[in-house]
Amino acid sequence: MSHKRIPKRKAAIAVGGVAALGAAALLLPQANASQDSGARGGASTARTLKADDADDLAARLSKLLGDAFAGSYYDSANRQLVVNVTDVSGDDNVIVQAKKAGAEVRQVDNSTAELQAAARTLRTKATIPGTAWAVDPRTNKILVTADSTVTGTRWDRLESTVDGLGSGMATIKKSAGTFKTFVSGGDAIFGGGARCSLGFNVTAGDGSPAFLTAGHCGVAAEQWSDAQNGAPIATVDQATFPGNGDFALVKYDDPNTQAPSDVNVGGGQSVQILRAAEATVGQQVFRMGSTTGLHDGQVLGLDATVNYPEGTVTGLIQTDVCAEPGDSGGSLFTQDGGAVGLTSGGSGDCTSGGETFFQPVTTALAATGATLGGAGAGGGQQAGDGQQAGDGQQAGGDQQAGDGQQAGGDQIGGGQEAGAGDGSDGSGAADDPSGADASNGQAPGTGHASGTGNAGRSGRSGLTDTH
Repeated sequence: MSHKRIPKRKAAIAVGGVAALGAAALLLPQANASQDSGARGGASTARTLKADDADDLAARLSKLLGDAFAGSYYDSANRQLVVNVTDVSGDDNVIVQAKKAGAEVRQVDNSTAELQAAARTLRTKATIPGTAWAVDPRTNKILVTADSTVTGTRWDRLESTVDGLGSGMATIKKSAGTFKTFVSGGDAIFGGGARCSLGFNVTAGDGSPAFLTAGHCGVAAEQWSDAQNGAPIATVDQATFPGNGDFALVKYDDPNTQAPSDVNVGGGQSVQILRAAEATVGQQVFRMGSTTGLHDGQVLGLDATVNYPEGTVTGLIQTDVCAEPGDSGGSLFTQDGGAVGLTSGGSGDCTSGGETFFQPVTTALAATGATLGGAGAGGGQQAGDGQQAGDGQQAGGDQQAGDGQQAGGDQIGGGQEAGAGDGSDGSGAADDPSGADASNGQAPGTGHASGTGNAGRSGRSGLTDTH
């Protein structure tokens, strides 16, 4: 557990390093290892970029292009930023500027303003439990998802609302599972009969050691332990759920707690967390949780709205990374040390797949006034300044780290280290003694299982090394 004093991390993976994770070796390819040498073959050729650099470029182009900017995404196969622009009325200057900046440019029909207006219409007319939506810049449409509970008149209402947005504005699909919060998780923490996951260690605004986890965990219990039925070691300071996010700041009770800034990925290995990172659509990300271990996938959408049974949550990241009950609050991160998100919820499992949603770390830090990194472990400076740990240019960033497809989330520790356990189908806590629903009965029947059948195992699958 991260509150234990650990004078020096064991076998920490430096950015761009190579280490064996669990039973498999994570090989970091050297192809495209240099960061970005500029446009190849002329100013109109899109540059090869790391995901983080693509996000920075997208932010600059959003300001540069103004109303013509209609979103962007990272093409992980070609390692390029693709920027959408709307009709510029024959003014090629907009496209020229974007290309000179190093982006691949394509013209689309729906503007950012039109997509945002459509999302507001969905919020007004189709806020139905079991639905979610997010802008998908790859299709230039809003992706609307309905889980298996949305049937009959509720499905008709959703479908009618989507049709009313107009042709080419949104797509709708059904999910086989049920949207729920994934209670339990990374380095397992226990409170009020619920089990959740420690996400990332941080330093609170007053300088005390703390950690971030899911907000639905923070509203479920005030005090948290690192062992089932154990003595409390941390107390909730702030929690948001539902509403504008799903995050909680939990302060360690012992002000001398050492809280290293890393993620334990099993097998005695850890990934150092160096900075908070914004998510980019198309970016490869990794998720760690005690139920299912280490898994990887891609970011599918940003600023997602999810209608959980407890209420609507906005501003989330949508991905295709699998998760199961037991993973709530766990860390979503990049292989080169970027803290991206906290596991919120979703549908499906790690056998059949599904949709998952994450609270952006950057938003949680801004809202709570915390900084990334643990007190007693160097705080935010060691965790994020890049000078001591090596920034993306020195490390090769994503170029050395690979795109995750080669790394293989299931092969890097995976569920074998964590132990999935029984009863992880989200059906509730009735047949699992490890804990009750995270809402402590406030939303009965929602299927937010807090136990996984092996809730006492808080060992090698969480945020930090426990031994």
